[in-house]
Amino acid sequence: MSEIKIEDIDTVILCGGLGTRLKDLAKDLPKPMVDIHGQPFLDILINYASSFGFKRFILCSGYKSEVISKYYSEKRDDIEYVFSKEEFPLGTGGALVNATKLIRSKVFLGLNGDSICQVNLKNFYNFHLSKKAKASVALTSADDPGDYGCIAINENHEIIQFNEKSTSKPDGNLINTGIYLIDRDLIKSFPSNKKLSLEYDIFPEFTKKTLHGYIDNAQLFDIGTPERLNKLKEHFQPKDSR
Repeated sequence: MSEIKIEDIDTVILCGGLGTRLKDLAKDLPKPMVDIHGQPFLDILINYASSFGFKRFILCSGYKSEVISKYYSEKRDDIEYVFSKEEFPLGTGGALVNATKLIRSKVFLGLNGDSICQVNLKNFYNFHLSKKAKASVALTSADDPGDYGCIAINENHEIIQFNEKSTSKPDGNLINTGIYLIDRDLIKSFPSNKKLSLEYDIFPEFTKKTLHGYIDNAQLFDIGTPERLNKLKEHFQPKDSR
């Protein structure tokens, strides 16, 4: 794989979450737009990725998509925002397929829009290149991996098992951070306008073609419940209030 500069790699963020478990905290808002100390969570995620040089962001949204498009259309910075709207819920995998027509780069960075794990994205990309990978997932460890889904890799960092949330005790403690590097042509091979899950429909197919796992020790935060949202808010407090 020929190396592409980070600034030329598109970032696709999955912003379709409804935030139903957040109740009034995300009332009338797409989940990634929930307020974190005066700014939407999505801003924190974009600032994290752009700090490594990523400049073009494709925001995939369905529920209340106009909230996202209005906010980022009016934003004045050096980042390019592109909007991929879902006419009906497509799931995490279907949203990526729907966005492929907007992706310019051969490989793209994918981010879940309701979680953040401050993985070193430069090191992750170098790992992806060194493995000549078609798809890579950033992994970290968790005390309770069954709450997030457990991943098993072999000695060559190839993912050999990809299990999403489970009530049974998993083997190992590696979890999916919601950060991916994927060859655009792999996504193009899946049917469009169909609800698909990354975890259940797409990644199992990728493991047949070699899916690599990059391990980082960064902590994963998500906004899936009020308790986890509060934990994230504590971690991302403004510096002058700490």
